[in-house]
Amino acid sequence: MPGWTARARDPIFWNDVTQLAKTVLAAVLAWVLATSVFELPQSFLAPWAALLVVHATVYRTFSRGVRQVAAAVTGVLLAWATGNVLGLDTAAVVMVLALGLAIGALPWFGEESTAVAATALVVLTTGFSDNDGMLVSRLADTAIGIGVGLLVNLLVWPPLRRRTAVVALDRIDDAIGALLVDIGRGLTDGCSDEDVDDWIDRTRDLDGELDNAWSLVRQARESARMNPRRSAHELRDPRQWYSLLRRMEQAVAETRSMARTLGHETTCRDDWADPFRAGWVALLVAAGEAVKDADPEPLREVRSRLNVLVDQIGAQEPTPELWPVYGGLMINLRNILDAMDEVAAANPLGQPPLPLATVVRRRARVAAGGEAAE
Repeated sequence: MPGWTARARDPIFWNDVTQLAKTVLAAVLAWVLATSVFELPQSFLAPWAALLVVHATVYRTFSRGVRQVAAAVTGVLLAWATGNVLGLDTAAVVMVLALGLAIGALPWFGEESTAVAATALVVLTTGFSDNDGMLVSRLADTAIGIGVGLLVNLLVWPPLRRRTAVVALDRIDDAIGALLVDIGRGLTDGCSDEDVDDWIDRTRDLDGELDNAWSLVRQARESARMNPRRSAHELRDPRQWYSLLRRMEQAVAETRSMARTLGHETTCRDDWADPFRAGWVALLVAAGEAVKDADPEPLREVRSRLNVLVDQIGAQEPTPELWPVYGGLMINLRNILDAMDEVAAANPLGQPPLPLATVVRRRARVAAGGEAAE
């Protein structure tokens, strides 16, 4: 049950469910129209075309769908021409595949390099006819699927990828905070080379999550293009998200630099001065907790305490061997605090409620109304 509860609150899961339902709806509607309304023979091309044009965003439905539609129509025409010349035999199959792949390799088709050959092969092998009426019928099937797919994706809850981008951003700052806390506690308990290597590896994992978040933000921006929903306007230029991602990139880079400094021979040893060891480690843990909690006030307090620590260490005139280490670690922490201050202030990022949350609230209101009536 806990696994299902987490899945029900996962926006990526709901986006996938919505997209799946819309794709099925478009394909089924296209099939019903082609078979029951227009009574077209061999109307499998209608759901086939609908599947091709229903994409994750409305803009991609039109931009990439044009190529896929062109590939499907080209495949139908290629199958018709090949069948007229060669009939249906092994040579015709070879010709369809060779010409289809060659046409699909043209730069204009982009990622749809195999769609021409696939469509032509299916059309040729599922029952070729040299009747011109059959060609018109298959083109009509394709047109029905295209039209239904476009309308379904445009009118039935056109997707906005805002929620997935927000969740990705929130997960990254939580992970940064957790890493800072682990580094601080590791220094308190005594760290090893394996610990340092693990911290550096975790920063690399965060780089991967940042790349994914950038991709989701770009997808969210794309989802707002040509989208009729009122809330799409704010996603067409998500400058705040760009700024937050750059700040988190800076924090991850500073954390990696900190971990590398801790991996040098002058670190994880007992020759640090007690005021620096106790003070800086405590500030690192406090900063990590504040980042996880997305609370800017504790972050500013840690920054003020860090300034006091800098003055204290400077007044003690540390040895030349340790001063660069102290300075580097304090600068890393200062830069992390400066970067994550704005990130914490921006949280929580606004997003619409998940479908399950809406249902739960609705049931709660109904239950409360029933109790009041009694």
